[in-house]
Amino acid sequence: MVNGDGAHERTEEAESKQDGNSETDGGEESNEQEVIVIQDTGFTVKIQAPGTEPFDLQVSPQEMVQEIHQVLMDREDTCHRTCFSLQLDGNVLDNFAELKSIEGLQEGSLLKVVEEPYTVREARIHVRHIRDLLKSLDPSDAYNGVDCNSLSFLSIFTDGDLGDSGKRKKKGNELEQIDCTPPEHILPGSKDRPLVPLQPHNKDWKPMQCLKVLTMSGWNPPPGNRKMHGDLMYLYMVTVEERHVSVTASTRGFYLNQSTTYNFNPKPSNPSFLSHSLVELLSQISPAFKKNFTALQKKRVQRHPFERIATPFQVYSWTAPQVDHAMDCVRAEDAYTSRLGYEEHIPGQTRDWNEELQTTRELPRKNLPERLLRERAIFKVHSDFAAAATRGAMAVIDGNVMAINPGEETRMQMFIWNNIFFSLGFDVRDHYRELGGDAAAHAAPTNDLNGVRAYGAVDVEGLYTLGTVVVDYRGYRVTAQSIIPGILEREQEQSVIYGSIDFGKTVVSHSKYLELLEKTSRPLKVQSHNVLNEKNEAVELCSSVECKGIIGNDGRHYILDLLRTFPPDLNFLPVDGEELPPESRRQGFPRQHRHRLACLRQELIEAFVEHRYLLFMKMAALQLMQQKANKDAKNDVPAITETAETPSESNADTTQTQTTASDSPSATEVSTDSTSQTENDTVAASQAATDGEENHSKPATNGHLEPAVTQNGECKSPLEGKELEESIPGLAQAKELAETLVAEDGSCIDPKSREVVLNACKAVGSISNTSFDIRFNPDIFSPGVRFPDDSADDVQKQKQLLKDAAFFLVSCQIPSLVKDCLDHSALPMDGATLTESLHQRGINVRYLGTVLEFVDKTPAKAQLEHFYRIGISELITRCAKHIFKTYLQGVELSALSAAVSHFLNCFLSSFPDSVAHLPPDELVSRRKSRKRRNRVPGGGDNTAWASLTPNELWKNIASEAKSYYHFTIECESVDQVVEKYGLQKTTLLREISVKTGIQILIKEYNFDSRHKPAFTEEDILNIFPVVKHVNPKASDAFHFFQSGQAKVQQGFLKEGCELINEALNLFNNVYGAMHVEICACLRLLARLNYIMGDHPEALSNQQKAVLMSERVLGIEHPNTIQEYMHLSLYCFANGQLSTALKLLYRARYLMLLVSGENHPEMALLDSNIGLVLHGVMEYDLSLRFLENALTINTKYHGSRSLKVALSHHLVARVYESKAEFRSALQHEKEGYTIYKNQMGEAHEKTRESSEYLKYLTQQAVALQRTMNEIYKNGSNASITPLKFTAPSMASVLEQLNIINGIIFIPLSQKDLENLKAEVQRRQQLGKSEEPTEDRPLELEDKIPID
Repeated sequence: MVNGDGAHERTEEAESKQDGNSETDGGEESNEQEVIVIQDTGFTVKIQAPGTEPFDLQVSPQEMVQEIHQVLMDREDTCHRTCFSLQLDGNVLDNFAELKSIEGLQEGSLLKVVEEPYTVREARIHVRHIRDLLKSLDPSDAYNGVDCNSLSFLSIFTDGDLGDSGKRKKKGNELEQIDCTPPEHILPGSKDRPLVPLQPHNKDWKPMQCLKVLTMSGWNPPPGNRKMHGDLMYLYMVTVEERHVSVTASTRGFYLNQSTTYNFNPKPSNPSFLSHSLVELLSQISPAFKKNFTALQKKRVQRHPFERIATPFQVYSWTAPQVDHAMDCVRAEDAYTSRLGYEEHIPGQTRDWNEELQTTRELPRKNLPERLLRERAIFKVHSDFAAAATRGAMAVIDGNVMAINPGEETRMQMFIWNNIFFSLGFDVRDHYRELGGDAAAHAAPTNDLNGVRAYGAVDVEGLYTLGTVVVDYRGYRVTAQSIIPGILEREQEQSVIYGSIDFGKTVVSHSKYLELLEKTSRPLKVQSHNVLNEKNEAVELCSSVECKGIIGNDGRHYILDLLRTFPPDLNFLPVDGEELPPESRRQGFPRQHRHRLACLRQELIEAFVEHRYLLFMKMAALQLMQQKANKDAKNDVPAITETAETPSESNADTTQTQTTASDSPSATEVSTDSTSQTENDTVAASQAATDGEENHSKPATNGHLEPAVTQNGECKSPLEGKELEESIPGLAQAKELAETLVAEDGSCIDPKSREVVLNACKAVGSISNTSFDIRFNPDIFSPGVRFPDDSADDVQKQKQLLKDAAFFLVSCQIPSLVKDCLDHSALPMDGATLTESLHQRGINVRYLGTVLEFVDKTPAKAQLEHFYRIGISELITRCAKHIFKTYLQGVELSALSAAVSHFLNCFLSSFPDSVAHLPPDELVSRRKSRKRRNRVPGGGDNTAWASLTPNELWKNIASEAKSYYHFTIECESVDQVVEKYGLQKTTLLREISVKTGIQILIKEYNFDSRHKPAFTEEDILNIFPVVKHVNPKASDAFHFFQSGQAKVQQGFLKEGCELINEALNLFNNVYGAMHVEICACLRLLARLNYIMGDHPEALSNQQKAVLMSERVLGIEHPNTIQEYMHLSLYCFANGQLSTALKLLYRARYLMLLVSGENHPEMALLDSNIGLVLHGVMEYDLSLRFLENALTINTKYHGSRSLKVALSHHLVARVYESKAEFRSALQHEKEGYTIYKNQMGEAHEKTRESSEYLKYLTQQAVALQRTMNEIYKNGSNASITPLKFTAPSMASVLEQLNIINGIIFIPLSQKDLENLKAEVQRRQQLGKSEEPTEDRPLELEDKIPID
């Protein structure tokens, strides 16, 4: 999907941690109590609407009356009413009252629906609602990316709602009629990658026509005398029967009047059919309307609600069919008014975004109900703001908004629309000249957004940030911000009371800001520091100098320009006179970058600090143990000097005593410089340990512990701590000691221990001497910033810390990412998921070239082929995106589709001399209108884009790859690239479309024709914005979700399930029904339901997860593919075999489109398909898929892996069913050998395999005997019938569970203990080869990131 969220930086881990700090365990308990309070039990009320039978409605006490209104407007029998009140015993209920506050409302009360008189507003709402009902099955809004509609295709594969079909017909016994043959392009080995099946044809979408035209009449608004008769507005309609009618909306309802197209006669017709609702009126005058409207509403109500609820942020589709453009008055009106959701009851059209954003932050948050209300309000305002900002940004670039400085040239213009301030991403007034000009101006908004996100997550009371949205559209970057009250009236110089407006030449500070920012400094790791102002006075800051503090007219303290919240990345910032460690220099760092704003990511800072913390604990612990040892030895020498030879009792390992001096933790004797040296060696050592290249002489203090420290580069799993404790006797006590030291303030401890902490602090670069505390000074290396002389030492330390962090990224994080890909704990499938896995580890995308080079040099490169291929395609499409951006800026609006199709031809088509089509009509009129033209950004009569050739474009891509990513692509055309790196053109097309917002016509493109270009301008349907914004989090829900996950992993499924259900409620409370995190919640719930044996419930939850994933992430997002796979498993378990197969085929098709066949995940998918086909006795087809899975598993896991053994066994079972015993034996023997070598003779797997071998041998012998008998005696042989067994469903399901990593835990306490012990033992062996069967239940149920 062309969704800005792809690039949406993930600060999830960071955020959850920060929230975690505030809430101790005590907090968790009280949370659970509060939750119970919130969920008062619901009750039932009766509702009586005019003309219908009374019906029961389940409501909850916290609901507002308005929510009942919404329910009634959605119900099939009352959906045509919008203007009514609810009355209890004749009293009208207040719309905004909570039900519990209404006197006399109780179980069984009768609420009457009473029609109210219309106003113009109500009449408009009514017309709009009727239009929405008529369009409810029409997907055009989803294709056009409006009103938060998006596509979903699941119901086509499940024939409607799965829950119903389960009740309708049990699909167990209809094996015979299932047609299992997949379409040709889905079979293994097929090279064809069609695009059309991406959007299968939905028969519901050709809706029955109820009405030909419904539009506002040209006679509006009513003249004064008619107004006084109650006329509100006039409508014009054409019914299906071709009857043209003119309708008056009056205060009493709707009636036919006598006006025609050219004659105004507002008198009622005879009969006038006065009705309170338009639907009732139309049903009387048009039989077709009555029939079709009823049918349409039936269908609408049958659809799963998740198919029609709006998503919180707009999702765009990169493909669409040709949709007929129908007449639609509401759409037309919306396009020209700045309506932003007509449901707002705010007087005066525009919303004061800043006030709304800040007021929601100020809501109370003492207990859970308050926090939920607050988070819900924050989330709602943010999603509204993002929608408004996107719309405004598009209007600005399309030239529909007047600039506030119209006299200046277009690049420098600024705009205000709907109370949002817009500026273009160009270097205005040489502001960024020192930092890289336009390149810096383009990077600054995203950095600023990351800053806003980080400060928003810390959520300090009294400190305010601006609503910020960054929109890339038609080659321009637009920043949209809410407006600080009063800022436009004054000059910037007088407003800024904290920070600097000229990058540090003049600097001011303010005590209130320092106090507020001090609260953020620990979670954000920002160190407060002094800088010199123009008078050479020291000024204290607690942020970077560019961060400005402005007090608005509302008295709030705002901070803005947060582009340097995080410290600079020295690998991409060459500084004169500063050297990086030799290891970095060997890799070619520091590198020249386009701009000087390259920052480290928040995730990296977190990982680095965590890494240092472990180091700190280790050093303190070793020194304490040593002191103890020395006491025992009655030794009076000061303990510290001894560190160089760690006494051998601390570690049974005698090799330990070869410590080199530079690694002694006693930093006191070494100057600060060599401290840093120590640090680098330690990192290098950890690196050597993780890489398993034992050739480094490992510094001894780390010898034993190091692999544990960077076990996954981020030292996050709780297990690693345990490993440390087991590896050194006595370390556990020492660690406790160390922890008590760290906790105290260094006041009441004996001097010796204080010295220990002091040394450990110095060694890891802590800013405090009595406790571990690492923070960064973001102003180091900023041009123009000067520091006072007395802080020279600090500055030196900070410089070293920055070098260490940059080195940590290259030496630890990149190898750990590659290691995770090797053992398949990270499985990127496309560009977006690759970026995500880089970002989770704090690696910026500008390191992509470095990562690919690292993969290239890895010995196991063959097992990383998928990663390398996705990386190359991401690198190429990003380079193409950079070029496309500047290419588009020179294109005027009338030539846009021609220019885009020309670019795509040059990028993807094999046609060598692609010629652009210049639109002919503009060529004629260009001369006349030249004068006015260049007012629109990128106006100018510019046809330079037409001269681009494929050859030139690919040269540019190669040079962009070299200069930006420092990576060499030696290819001159798309065909060479595809050939060399094994890419697919369809995948490249998807990646570039998603990244740039292009929407193309869905049809089969012939990329490889040498005779005509693949795209014409008719194929380019639209160009969408790519939007980046803040994603506010539901913190309480997230804590519940995490504790639920933890419980599940400890094996307490029941409790885990309850916590996750609770989390689901809270998520729904904050986000509404649709959100990525709710999707993860549902998936985990479904998995738990399944494991606990509740298959129907699992099916229902997983169906929701699939629908939500399609709607929120996109129909072919890798997460959606995985959701489809899970759903098919639960379908199979519920006996819906043909549905299970359809879902698997869909998943395989999407996977082929997104990443091709050559991917480790494809093996799992094919094993699933093969097993289901085996179950329905399609043996030959089944073999094709299972043998493909075997090939892929062998490639990515190595031929001795347990996955491969399992694959062999599955293939053997199919051969057995076909009675081809020789082949079956051959495969099972392979499997047996692997089990024997990996697990030993006694292991149950090995035993099972050998039993099966015996059985196969017997069968083979019996078959041979029968054959011989036939040969000998001819037709009258006495044959013992052979047992050919079709596999039982249970056995197929059992194998399906095994390959999908699901274990059913026999829930007795003893078994659980054994399982836990087994899991821990496994992880200690540190085998990268775990059999999937015994993996703890954590399979990819990590919560996804925004």
